[in-house]
Amino acid sequence: MKIHRTLLTIALLLTAAAAAHAHAFLDHAEPKVGSSNKGSPTEVKVWFTQKLVAPFSQLQVFDASGKEVDKRDKKLDPSDQALLIVSVPSLKPGKYKVVWRAASVDTHVTNGDFTFEIAP
Repeated sequence: MKIHRTLLTIALLLTAAAAAHAHAFLDHAEPKVGSSNKGSPTEVKVWFTQKLVAPFSQLQVFDASGKEVDKRDKKLDPSDQALLIVSVPSLKPGKYKVVWRAASVDTHVTNGDFTFEIAP
């Protein structure tokens, strides 16, 4: 009975671990998460842990007042389907919030946000 419970516990843990890998999570970004930068980027790039489906994924940039400041031209990189990109105009010094929604090719959806700063 004890061996049966142990095997069941291991099976449940392995199933949970496999399910966790079935989602696209933020891997890294440019500008870097939480970074302070001199000068404005021309694009915000976010890499995920899985390939994405462009029509169901989103990437937006907001200024400190909550106004969307990106150019609303979100796209996947043609050579890396895990890289979501959005263009931005010249950003003034201040804090910016990047909000993302990632729909992976296996249909799982994750979302999140992070900030970066343009230093004066």
